[in-house]
Amino acid sequence: MPIYEFCCNKCKARFEELVRSGETGSAGVVCPECGSKKVKRMLSSFSFKSAGGTGPAAAGNAGGSCGSCSKTSCSTCG
Repeated sequence: MPIYEFCCNKCKARFEELVRSGETGSAGVVCPECGSKKVKRMLSSFSFKSAGGTGPAAAGNAGGSCGSCSKTSCSTCG
């Protein structure tokens, strides 16, 4: 069962919900904050973490800077 992100049209709460395979849209999804059935499925983003190491080389930026700064070495990427 995939997890989808929804936004309530009534109270604007954002939440995630497990949806059965084959079901599409927001049928049967209820806002956990206000109980409204008027919810909209959002486009969700995703992220991943590499399986080893730290710093720019592990992130695929060997010899370059990391995405959080413009320097070649900082406290974030080493």
